[in-house]
Amino acid sequence: MNFTDILELMIKHNASDSFIVPGGPLRARIYSEVQTIDNYPFTLKDVEKFVTEITDAVEREILKDSKNCEIGINHNDRWRFRVGIFYQRDVPSIVLRKIDLNLMNFEELNLPGAALRKLCQERRGLVLLTGLTGSGKSTAIAAMIEHINQNFGRHIMTIEEPIEFTFTDKKSVINQREINRDVRSYQKALKETAMHSPDVLYIGNIRDRETCYAALSAAETGVLVFSTIHTINAPSAIERIINFFPPEQHNLIFNQLSFFLKAVVSLRLLPRADAEGLIPAYEIMTLSPTVSGLIKEHKIWDIPQYMESGDIYDMLTFNQCLWSLIQKKKITTDTALQYSDEKGNLSLIMKKESYSNL
Repeated sequence: MNFTDILELMIKHNASDSFIVPGGPLRARIYSEVQTIDNYPFTLKDVEKFVTEITDAVEREILKDSKNCEIGINHNDRWRFRVGIFYQRDVPSIVLRKIDLNLMNFEELNLPGAALRKLCQERRGLVLLTGLTGSGKSTAIAAMIEHINQNFGRHIMTIEEPIEFTFTDKKSVINQREINRDVRSYQKALKETAMHSPDVLYIGNIRDRETCYAALSAAETGVLVFSTIHTINAPSAIERIINFFPPEQHNLIFNQLSFFLKAVVSLRLLPRADAEGLIPAYEIMTLSPTVSGLIKEHKIWDIPQYMESGDIYDMLTFNQCLWSLIQKKKITTDTALQYSDEKGNLSLIMKKESYSNL
């Protein structure tokens, strides 16, 4: 089996990820579950050969030094694969993530189009996409970038590790920089960004204080910043940002967020009931006057109760979204309860709505 065969098998089986480990067969994630999709057992020589085939000299040097390397490779015109190469028990392993380069709009992705289009019209501020790995954050941001690209004359810059979705300039000019290929680090790229006159900046992931500070500074100086953070909801995203900084800076960061955090969009992918595949459930917090005040007063865990009645500001809780998906027969009630963080609250919503419809 060659490396191209692996990519084709992922496409054939509609796999989102695949896992290549010496001594084991090809396993892939299909609709959240990991399955064996080919019985050929990879040898250590096979995996080492794959690594040599898909990396260049610079990437191999990074892998040698850090025992980890993230790269992106194209396959045909439609597919791109994010490749993570790492060592475990002194041998290399590979994880592949499949990316469909045929960008879809918000409605095709079952995302809240009206709310996301409003966010794309902002001229400055920070928009965070949150969720666990594989929850659709990158796809949602790609759809937002493409919407800006099609409708506004902006200079869009992305800083990624590695580049996932690629874009063709339309009304906007798009420059994409890849860590370790175009620039050495997020910190260096963000320091240089001020000289490049961006209107929109996509930072692949906020994972440390320096990156977070640079994102807030860019938002403060007139850039619309998109980024991702690995938390499950809006309050935990804000808490994560605050905790990047020492206690003596917390008041300053809360104050900045109360002005410049335009939205937190949280995503989860759920098994569909109406077809094969997954469908996103989402929660949206936007910067209403009430939310801004709660952030400024450090009362972030009071925010969800105001989101429930914040539809005038395009806000929505996970439970409200789950109930909507149940009504549309997109998911089952069992699935909704399984993925809800507040099962008791969701049960009350279902009982209340069912009673009112009698």
